[in-house]
Amino acid sequence: MARVVSVFLPTLPTDRIRRADPSLSPDKPLVVIARSGAKRWVAAADRAALKLGLRVGMPAAKARALVQELVMIDADPGADLATLERLTLWALSRYSPVVAMDPPDGIVMDTEGADHLQGGEELMLSGLINRFHGRGLAAHAAIADTWGAAHALARTISRETVIVGRGETDKAVNRLPLSSLRLPAETVASLRTLGFATVGDLAATPRAPLTLRFGPEVGRRLDQMYGRVAEPIDPIRPADLVEVNKSFAEPIGAPETIDKYVSRLVRQLCLELEKRGLGTDLIVHRVDNTIQSLRAGTAKPVRDIAWLTKLFRDRIERIEPGFGIEKLSLAATLAEPLIETQSASLLIEEQVTDVTPLIDVLGNRGGQRIFRVAPVASDVPERSVQRIAPTADEDGATRPLNWPRPPRLLERPEPIEVIALLPDHPPVSFTWRGKRRRVKRADGPERIFGEWWKRSSEWVAVRDYFVVEDDTGERFWIFRSGDGVDAETGSHKWFMHGIFA
Repeated sequence: MARVVSVFLPTLPTDRIRRADPSLSPDKPLVVIARSGAKRWVAAADRAALKLGLRVGMPAAKARALVQELVMIDADPGADLATLERLTLWALSRYSPVVAMDPPDGIVMDTEGADHLQGGEELMLSGLINRFHGRGLAAHAAIADTWGAAHALARTISRETVIVGRGETDKAVNRLPLSSLRLPAETVASLRTLGFATVGDLAATPRAPLTLRFGPEVGRRLDQMYGRVAEPIDPIRPADLVEVNKSFAEPIGAPETIDKYVSRLVRQLCLELEKRGLGTDLIVHRVDNTIQSLRAGTAKPVRDIAWLTKLFRDRIERIEPGFGIEKLSLAATLAEPLIETQSASLLIEEQVTDVTPLIDVLGNRGGQRIFRVAPVASDVPERSVQRIAPTADEDGATRPLNWPRPPRLLERPEPIEVIALLPDHPPVSFTWRGKRRRVKRADGPERIFGEWWKRSSEWVAVRDYFVVEDDTGERFWIFRSGDGVDAETGSHKWFMHGIFA
């Protein structure tokens, strides 16, 4: 079953204009004006204009009369479409091999088989929205079993992200307005006149009278939304995409047959990449009126036929052939230069074990996110490490080595109850997670100052850390917020922050 993500960009034209012209004041509302002959109307409005009561479709003269400081820019549909195409190509390289434009204000993609590389659907959607925000674009995203449902939810629900569970489409869309069905405005107005208010009302009505009056489009849109009729996504393809295909005179479905042809496609693709001097992140997808995709990512550029074939072979059981597969395609949607390196000499150099094959196997399993932890030049413990790609180069940063650091650092410092003499004495005992512990040995304090250049609230903030050992031999890393004397330096409450092995 497909999982379709619909991304809605409600203010794409105004966001594009502001990005192109930084001189525009962010405090002044902005609208885009379309025209047809002598008629001029609001084609798009930013959030500030919408808050002032302006609406898409409003006459331009009325909008000007309502808001005196309104900035009005002529519409440029070609530039908007070009921006949408660039965003779609970006999503193709990052999220899924099946991504298409959904003009004038959206992107649609099938993420089945690829969402696990982003940490699952929830992390994928939140990361997607954050990346659009980072580009200065307002966005909403929904994921559901069908294009119609995801498209409707992204445009009608106020939340930025919506996730509809598998098989829960009916319950999610029944109460949506008729305008979410992607029908012409005249048809929606006529249906409302007849007393229909929601998608559920329309779905519960006999189909024949609706078809007789409005034609087959109403029934087709309903079937697409509920998943009764397939609505395949025609993916966008950049001009430089490296792709190989295999069409079959008779549909195939046996795993052994799929395995054989995937191996041949990998070989063909690698030959094409070798001509261009590229390595790649690979995708294979199946077409039989619907599209299913399988993404196999690699930690670094690779062109090893046997290894790439193995990555796909490990995931062939995920393919649902249905009534048969009529075409297989293998594409490299993200290709990077493959740099050849000389093998180390066993006479003078130590051979370094390449762990990227293990990273590839773990990374392509469902729900796995592979990373490693690297030091950051910061004295504040929770800022002294960061997650980086498993094959990323070292940047030379090191941790402070003046005092020992626990191998296990809690995600957030946890409050503890402590008996101690202020300001510099270590605790005599402490209670953590309901268990009281007597302190047998202690070392400290280690004073860590706040990073005032990052946050003004840390101008005088300090922490005093102690390494303590209880009467059972367990060692902990605890701290007091503040210097124990001045209340401005911290609350003087105690916290558990780490555990020593």
